[in-house]
Amino acid sequence: MPEQKQSSMHVYLNWTKERIDEMDAVLASLESKAVQAQAESKTKADQLIADLKKRRAEFEAMVKKEGQAGEAAWQRTKTQLESQWRGFEGQVKTYFETVGKQVDQQQTAFRDIAAAQAKAWRQAADNFHSEAAKLAAAKRAEVDAALKEMKAHAAEAEGRVQKLKQAGSESWTALSAALADSRKAFDRANQQAWDALKRAGSAKP
Repeated sequence: MPEQKQSSMHVYLNWTKERIDEMDAVLASLESKAVQAQAESKTKADQLIADLKKRRAEFEAMVKKEGQAGEAAWQRTKTQLESQWRGFEGQVKTYFETVGKQVDQQQTAFRDIAAAQAKAWRQAADNFHSEAAKLAAAKRAEVDAALKEMKAHAAEAEGRVQKLKQAGSESWTALSAALADSRKAFDRANQQAWDALKRAGSAKP
């Protein structure tokens, strides 16, 4: 596969995997708490969780279909995937505004999602590192710098999340805003790292 397409597909795969990991973390967290809910709120919680599962399944189905179709399909469908992701986030917000108002439940979900984000950062950095290792030493400087920056951004994002974990009293709006900031930082670092790899791969020896 040409360097440019390969690099774009890595960005795509990291982006979608990060979202799916977050969805899985949300669902696992909410399901573990829904078991303890009172009868009336449990029914509502189960309905919301069922909807979240459906949204997650639709998201993954589109990822698989378009992933096989290649880069052109990815460019076309990223907007649709982003829209589906926003729908999922909106439903999570509804859950916490209706049946998941307890601070401890919101904090638990926040910790679980933050852990999924941190794992996505590490995996993306590992993937990038293994691809960078295939380059000749002369082409590695910019790539090594990009990897270092990616790890620095990850540490910074994790630091902000840790502070909120320790605070323990933030609203879901504040917690989800912090997760969104971390997600944006991941997307930027992911794109920058693979762009650096693409440039290094196409540079003359």
